[in-house]
Amino acid sequence: PAPQAGPDGVIADAREGDDVVVIARRREERLLDVPIAVSALSQADLAKLQAIDLSGIQGAIPNVNLVQGRGSTTSANFFIRGIGQPDALQTFDPAVGVYVDGVYLSRIQGALLNLFDVQRVEVLRGPQGTLYGKNTIGGAVNIVTRKPDLGNFHASADVTYGAFDQVLLNGYATAPLIADKLALSLAGTYDTREGLVTDPLTGRRFNDRNLWAGRGILRFKPVDGFEFTLSGDYTRQRNAATLGYPTAPLLRTSLFPAGATVLVPANPFGPYNFRAATSLTPAQGQRLDHWGIGFTANIDLTDTLQFVSITGYRKLDPSFFIDIDASQFFLGDVFVGVNQKQFSQELQLKYNGSRLKGVFGLYYLNEDVRSNQTAFGNDIFSFLGGPVTFTRLINDFQNTKSYAAFGQLTYDFTDRLGFTAGLRYTREDRRYNRFTTTISSLAALNNLTFRFPDNLPAPLNADNLASFDAFTPSFTLSFKPNRDTLVYASANRGFKSGGFNGRANSVNDLTLVVNGTPTIVNRFRPETVWTFEIGSKASLADGRVKLSAAAFYSDYSDFQARVGGGVVGAANTGVFPVINAGRLRIWGIELETIVKPTRALTLTGSFGYLDARYLRFDDGRRVPPGTFSCNPTGAAITCRPAFAPPISARLAGDYVVPIGTNKLTLGLEGRFIDKHFLSVDNRPGLTEPGYALGNAYVQLDFERNFYVRGAVKNFSDTRYRTDGQEFSSVANIQTAYFGDPRTWTIGAGFRF
Repeated sequence: PAPQAGPDGVIADAREGDDVVVIARRREERLLDVPIAVSALSQADLAKLQAIDLSGIQGAIPNVNLVQGRGSTTSANFFIRGIGQPDALQTFDPAVGVYVDGVYLSRIQGALLNLFDVQRVEVLRGPQGTLYGKNTIGGAVNIVTRKPDLGNFHASADVTYGAFDQVLLNGYATAPLIADKLALSLAGTYDTREGLVTDPLTGRRFNDRNLWAGRGILRFKPVDGFEFTLSGDYTRQRNAATLGYPTAPLLRTSLFPAGATVLVPANPFGPYNFRAATSLTPAQGQRLDHWGIGFTANIDLTDTLQFVSITGYRKLDPSFFIDIDASQFFLGDVFVGVNQKQFSQELQLKYNGSRLKGVFGLYYLNEDVRSNQTAFGNDIFSFLGGPVTFTRLINDFQNTKSYAAFGQLTYDFTDRLGFTAGLRYTREDRRYNRFTTTISSLAALNNLTFRFPDNLPAPLNADNLASFDAFTPSFTLSFKPNRDTLVYASANRGFKSGGFNGRANSVNDLTLVVNGTPTIVNRFRPETVWTFEIGSKASLADGRVKLSAAAFYSDYSDFQARVGGGVVGAANTGVFPVINAGRLRIWGIELETIVKPTRALTLTGSFGYLDARYLRFDDGRRVPPGTFSCNPTGAAITCRPAFAPPISARLAGDYVVPIGTNKLTLGLEGRFIDKHFLSVDNRPGLTEPGYALGNAYVQLDFERNFYVRGAVKNFSDTRYRTDGQEFSSVANIQTAYFGDPRTWTIGAGFRF
């Protein structure tokens, strides 16, 4: 999407001049007044980042990593300050909550949203346990869509063509149906691109895009103080599979005589150059249907009291094939079909007095997730030198009911000094059932059936219901020496729900070492954190310099980790336990700045430093207790948390050149992400050594609200890893996924 223009055709940006308004604390406030580490990206910012979907903000915000891959083009797994979801499976909860107009998206699948009608994206760093609740232990992402205009007609459209035959079409229109009372907006996008990856064995292409989406919003304001919004959205995606690249030798295991054979060497086609093999057929691609309905009511009860109701229903139906081993052999080929639906209701009561402000609320979520999977492994085993066919069928179901009550009050002792305290209570009930069976040409591997919880010994065989609850308080002291400067200190507690291991295919998957003894652990515990933060925000030199800084210390307990391989010495082929790894300490700093040294030049910069370490790693795979690994070749606590680069930085500049009554804007940016690991087990092949990317754009805005634009992303054509699949207990699978190569686009659009 292109930036929106003001009356004179200049690219408009809420960061330049006007105060940025956010809803990070569930009420509209100037960004400068919010005592939270939050970054707000306006529509113009997103255009400068060339962000078609949420993946475009990767590297633009300090200490924020967006993991998009793992064989799916529809997933968005945010890691903020080193904390994210340890496994893409639907039985694991995200650590960063994604909200669209206040409605929570429960799954990372389908959360890689296109930004065609987005007014603003807010990224809140650090636990948001009081106002946002469970599964915001790392932070929260608020997506605010463009609302219909009650008084005027507006429309915009753009078309873009680019490398790999990319075609992108966007359209938006809003019009009043009854002046100042009822308005409608409609928006749509179509996005297609040829595949980036070629299979050299067949010539077929993968890692493509084929998506269209739409949203309609009806806004009704019968009288002042009463406003209702009804929205509906739909996304449809159909594309080929997403391929990674094997970074370790792929092995076939001989059951008799015992041994292993290398089927595929590491990096089989040399250094990665967007070539990878697959055993998938042309029909085995990816499909997604994702839709939702939302209703919001805002009612002013008095001049200081407001009632808000946010209702959401969403339906998610992804089905996709994943070649986890990224080879021509059947080692880790999986079909995953998911049927998910959720209903959520939130009620808020907001008070806005002269010195006292507050919000109180109730929240309810009911989610059903059904999944069916088929894993094809005809090349995993051999017996007496002959092949062994092997297929595993999996069906599971999970229901989650979540309840919460919360409140937060802010009291201003003076015009400069304020104190905020909040508390949330969350209770969650989770029910889970699982059935797996195998089909094999070898009798010993055929019909290996496992039912959860039925096949566990008593009394665990009747235990498929888990309940978790938590109190998540927050405290903030803020001081404003003047209107445009804020200093704050805060303490916040976060909570991520526990659950069941959605990869358990046998009792071995649930067996861990407890107090020196192998024990069946049928669930993993919740993860909690206390984060202590100090920060400052300032607007200087008549708004030409804007600064924000934060320093934080986080202490995590019962950190959840999905690892490969079971208890040492036991049968470990195809075993994927989930462990509460122990204690994790993270501290760091974050800096963001916007500087306008001249009327024509705008400089934007950000810097994040992160020191993430395990203080204790209770590796339940190892005997005796007290031995640690999480790196198969490492010593005690030598490993680091995944997706926690020590340094993330960005520097960008935009220069506006007047050309008569028109404006030419030149933009250049660089992003740097430091070395980091892509798996809990710090495998050498699943390590990103660090990378720098450069992007540029040029846009000519004409007087009559028409523009043309050209852009380049990754102009140095850098190869860099974005994600990894670690299933080393199956054929030694360790697959890396890579970011896009150099791409270019040209486009044109209008708005009025």
